[in-house]
Amino acid sequence: MNLTAAMNWRYATKKFDPTKVVSEPLIDALLDAGNLTATSYGLQPYQFVVIQNHELQDKLVESSYGQRQVADASHVIVVATRTNVDAEYINEYIAMVEQQRGLEAGSMEDYKNVMIGTFSRMTEEHRMEWAAKQAYLVLGTLLAACAMLELDSCPMEGFVPEEYNQLLNLNSKNLHAAVVLPVGYRAEDDVAQHQPKVRRPLSEMV
Repeated sequence: MNLTAAMNWRYATKKFDPTKVVSEPLIDALLDAGNLTATSYGLQPYQFVVIQNHELQDKLVESSYGQRQVADASHVIVVATRTNVDAEYINEYIAMVEQQRGLEAGSMEDYKNVMIGTFSRMTEEHRMEWAAKQAYLVLGTLLAACAMLELDSCPMEGFVPEEYNQLLNLNSKNLHAAVVLPVGYRAEDDVAQHQPKVRRPLSEMV
């Protein structure tokens, strides 16, 4: 499918077929696409938490307001934002950029100091809000990639982040659950797949 056809094909899957499993190469391709997402400063202030464990997925249902997608999907991808975007994190990022681009160590010192200064002036709430925006950028990439790979998905904000953090032991890793994406294959009796896609005409949107 081309991109337009793929985006017309996708929908927010309400019921997954729990007997169908997404292959590891497809999950890897999906995560590769997500990893290439554009982010502010290129800092990638998040990690992908990939869950393929039905016992754990069942536990997530209660923390997802009873939504069964997290239990029945083949995989659940949690985009978890970093809570430690600080001078140390920025130093590590700049060193990686210099190494991967073959630059002399210290050649990006000025740019690094600008970033450190910017983030040091942010409140914790502002940093969390900034990181969440980056998580939604990667969510958009993952949704488009799912469609191109003919994988079904359902972006979810309806969950309790603090409970996800506890169940997935995210706090100890300086992570915070930002958005959830169950991925798998639609059930044949998911009535939502037959509903027309509703969007405003492009003439009104542009």
